[in-house]
Amino acid sequence: MIEATAVVMLTLWLAGVMTSYTFEGFIHILLVIAIVMVHVRVIKKYEG
Repeated sequence: MIEATAVVMLTLWLAGVMTSYTFEGFIHILLVIAIVMVHVRVIKKYEG
């Protein structure tokens, strides 16, 4: 579930960068959230 959400957010970020229409930083916030979710997934995978 987390991976799917991260992929969707990364896709939305790429679409925002390519169209140069950003909601005043909203697209970059999506990128940060996606990266954090991927890191959380990796930490949980190797934690236990």
